[in-house]
Amino acid sequence: MAEAKKLTVLQLVPALESGGVERGTLEVAQALVEHGHRALVMSAGGRQVAPLVASGAEHFAWPIGEKSFKTLLLVGKLRTFLQAQKVDIIHARSRVPAWIAWLSWRGMNPATRPRFVTTVHGMYGVNRYSRIMTQGERVIAVSNTVRDYILREYPDTPPWRIQVIHRGVDGQAYPHGWKPDPAWQQAFFAQFPRATGKLLVTLPGRITRLKGHEDFIELIARLKRRGLPVHGLIVGGASASKQRYLQKLRYRVRSMGLEDDISFTGQRDDLKNILATSSLVLSLSTQPESFGRTTLEALRLGVPTAGYDRGGVGEILRTIYPVGLLPLDCLDETCRRIAQLLQHPEPVPAGEFFPLQAMLDQTLALYEQQVRTPRR
Repeated sequence: MAEAKKLTVLQLVPALESGGVERGTLEVAQALVEHGHRALVMSAGGRQVAPLVASGAEHFAWPIGEKSFKTLLLVGKLRTFLQAQKVDIIHARSRVPAWIAWLSWRGMNPATRPRFVTTVHGMYGVNRYSRIMTQGERVIAVSNTVRDYILREYPDTPPWRIQVIHRGVDGQAYPHGWKPDPAWQQAFFAQFPRATGKLLVTLPGRITRLKGHEDFIELIARLKRRGLPVHGLIVGGASASKQRYLQKLRYRVRSMGLEDDISFTGQRDDLKNILATSSLVLSLSTQPESFGRTTLEALRLGVPTAGYDRGGVGEILRTIYPVGLLPLDCLDETCRRIAQLLQHPEPVPAGEFFPLQAMLDQTLALYEQQVRTPRR
C-alpha cells in the first residue's frame, strides 16, 4: 500500500496575536507537523509566532490581512510563493487573506494549482466582500449555526461543499474540576482584593459592544440588590479603537455605584485560571456567536456557565449544560436564573464534549481528501 502523500499546507490569517482563530491556526499547524506534513502560516506576525515556530511550523511575515488597496500588490507575489513552495492546500481563515489567496489561485493552472479551502469563523455582514469565504473548493463551518448562516445568506453555495467541523478543546489542557495553585490565587486576589470571598461572575471577551458588557453591568447591579455577595469580572483587553467604549463602561460602573463590585482585568494570559476560579461564567453577546470557545472551555473545567440561547453558545449549552440557557430580551428572567445558578449550582457533567482531537482529525482528513478529489 502506497504511503500517504506528505502535504504542504499554507494557512493565512491577518495576524497571530490572540483569539480563537489564531489558536485554531496554531493547533492545526502543530497537528500537521506531528503527522509529518509541512505547515506554513502567513500573517503580519504577533506574539503567537514564537509558539508556532517552536512546534515545527514555518511562519512568513506578510501584511496579508491589511485592509488596503496596496495589499492587492501581494497577489502576484503570493502566486510565485505558492509555486516555489509547492503548496498543496491553501487554507484562508479571514476575508482579506481569502481575497488575496483566491485572486492568486484563480490565475494559476487549474490542473496543477493548490486546492483552496476556507473556514467561515463568524457570521459576517452579508455582502460581496464576505462572500469570498464561501468560495473555497471546500468550506469549513465551525458550527451548525454557521452552516445554517451560509445556506441562508449565500444560497448559491452548494451544500455538499460545506463541512461542519466544530472547534474543540483539549480535555488534557482543560480537565474537569481543575483549580489553579494557591500561589496564583493569592496573587490574583492581591491584585483584585475586592473580589476576595465573593461569588465570582465572569464575562470573558474583548471589549466591544458585541460582547454584552452593558447587560453584564446591569445584571451585577440586580444581583447585588437581591443581596447576593457577587463580584463581576470583566476579562478582556480593549484595542486602540475601543478605548472610548471602555471608558464609557467604566463611567457606567462608577455612576451605578458598582466600583467595589466589578473589576476590569484587561487582557490576561491566565484566563483558564480565572475561569476555573469563577462561580459562574457568562456569555451575553448581543449577536449570535459562531461557536463560543470560552463557553466550552469553562464547561470542560466543570464551571457552571450560562449564555443567551442562540448561536454557537446555544448549541454548546444545549449539548452539555441546558440549565445554563438564558432567555433573550428579558433581563428579569435572566437575573432570576443566574441567581438560581449561583445559589444552587447544578453540577456540570464531565465528558469529552467537542474534543480538540476530533477537530484536528477532521481538518487533516479534509485536506487529504481534497488532494485526492478530482478537480472540477
